[in-house]
Amino acid sequence: MEIKFSRHAKRRGKLYRIPEETVRKILEGKELIQGNQEIIEIVEGFKYPLKIVVEKEDNLITVVTNYPLKKGGKR
Repeated sequence: MEIKFSRHAKRRGKLYRIPEETVRKILEGKELIQGNQEIIEIVEGFKYPLKIVVEKEDNLITVVTNYPLKKGGKR
């Protein structure tokens, strides 16, 4: 399974200080189906849950965007 980051996702990750490795670890633990999906995950070290939008085509997963979900409330 190959994971690619879109230009937008790389910029959002840099803006919100979300390492690509953190996103990769979250995606490796998920069973994804074909098409677009949204993943919301509580991650240690972040004030808000992370929202990751991915698109899966065959064996390629493209991270469309990732950001802290401020509407999710504080922990």
